[in-house]
Amino acid sequence: MSTSVDRLVEASGSSGPGHFARRAARLLRGTVAIFAFLAAWEILPRLGLVDTTFLPPFSTALSAFVEMARSGELVEHLAASAGRAFSGLILAVAVGVPLGLVIGWYRSVAEILNPLLELFRNTAPLALLPVFVLMLGMGEVSKVAMVFYACLWPILLNTVAGAREVDPLLIRSARSMALSQTRLFTRVVVPASLPSIFTGIRIAGAYSILVLIAAEMVGAKAGLGYLVNYAQFTFEIPKMYAGIVTLSLLGLVLNEVLVLAERRLTAWKGDA
Repeated sequence: MSTSVDRLVEASGSSGPGHFARRAARLLRGTVAIFAFLAAWEILPRLGLVDTTFLPPFSTALSAFVEMARSGELVEHLAASAGRAFSGLILAVAVGVPLGLVIGWYRSVAEILNPLLELFRNTAPLALLPVFVLMLGMGEVSKVAMVFYACLWPILLNTVAGAREVDPLLIRSARSMALSQTRLFTRVVVPASLPSIFTGIRIAGAYSILVLIAAEMVGAKAGLGYLVNYAQFTFEIPKMYAGIVTLSLLGLVLNEVLVLAERRLTAWKGDA
């Protein structure tokens, strides 16, 4: 009976006014720094402490953002960048997760592939940009390939680490129940590796935006990287900052999507 009462108290506490007040307070604390930054961005140029030629007030950049959004120009560039970033990231997940699980679980495979992996993971993606352009041209394929290459390594390495660090007690318990090697791998190793895998995917999500910008500055005709570069070249500074803000929002949205997916797939961990 007491257990039932405790559960009712917890449920009421998690849905009552106090719970929403605490959530609102956490949300407010989390946005204070952002609002302070935006306020400084708005005030410093207007006070003449920063040259407005090179750093216009935030409201000016916001006006450029709204104008481009209304004309459809911003949507066109955003769609191009998002498509390239998501394509490269999805390909990296499709390759990096299975390969990382195999390398992490099967020591013989790791011994063969580790030297090659160490060589490539220490090669900066941007250093290979001319190679991708020469081999794949200046179209969409080279840009997606650049994102794929940059995203592959954090996903692969975190997946390998996750598979290697599965709790030995879990493995012994599964083997004591006479699970086959395949069922042990799919029922124990893969689920236990998910937190580490998602850490790699979230890091790769940030890399996908960073590398894409550099790729779009070379030979692209659309995309946020192209927009920022072209606006700087034509000295349309408010447009340049509007493009930078859009890039930040794209990265933020991508990260939140990955966080939600991680929570859904690792719900068995319970709340921290």
